[in-house]
Amino acid sequence: MAENNIVIDVCNATVQFNMASQQVNNLKEYLIKLLKKELMFQEFLALQDVSFQVRRGDSWGIVGVNGSGKSTLLKLICGIIKPYKGTVSVTGRLAPLIELGAGFDGELTAKENIFLNGAMLGYTEDFMKEHFEEIVDFAELWDFMEMPIKNYSSGMAARLGFAVATMVQPDILICDEVLSVGDYKFQEKCEERMKKMLDGGTTLLYVSHSITSVKSLCDHALWLQKGRVVMNGTVNEVCDAYMNH
Repeated sequence: MAENNIVIDVCNATVQFNMASQQVNNLKEYLIKLLKKELMFQEFLALQDVSFQVRRGDSWGIVGVNGSGKSTLLKLICGIIKPYKGTVSVTGRLAPLIELGAGFDGELTAKENIFLNGAMLGYTEDFMKEHFEEIVDFAELWDFMEMPIKNYSSGMAARLGFAVATMVQPDILICDEVLSVGDYKFQEKCEERMKKMLDGGTTLLYVSHSITSVKSLCDHALWLQKGRVVMNGTVNEVCDAYMNH
């Protein structure tokens, strides 16, 4: 396949965070130590020399235990965080489903948040009006449109976030545990929509603890452990190795 079919190129990416190296019991103590410059930090590498390429139309599952760097990798690809070393290049329009509902304003109603979220994704008000009914139908939240988002459960906010982010087919869909909230029927509904997008040529990066779900949606997989790539390849090969390690 031609080089220009590569839509995500991660090359030797390292992400470094600073962590307090001593225990601090409360925020007041933390701030006092910080101001007095008594707080010691140690470097923590969330990702180390991660490299992989994703071609247009591919579907990749990212697997690994909690703390292995999966969400950090997705945030890196979305541009939420920058690499300490290495490079990341992305070609195409991203729909990031990371921390669903993070773009919502808790004080505003769900209806207002749909338009706010749409604007953040680069859509006009007229465009959002045109798609409003379709979004609410998919989220199944007609009775709760005038309710402030702060009164929504995490499952309700996730449903609304998913419905807004997937109303238009993106070039690249990035999902982080999006199907772990809400009821089983709604999870199935989300999976169906994602499969339709894949059939239409969307590229998928998908993080989930459900290996069944990863195998159902993805053709390829990347296994992360302590911020490093253990293995990448076909989804069955990688998932089976991960489950049996």
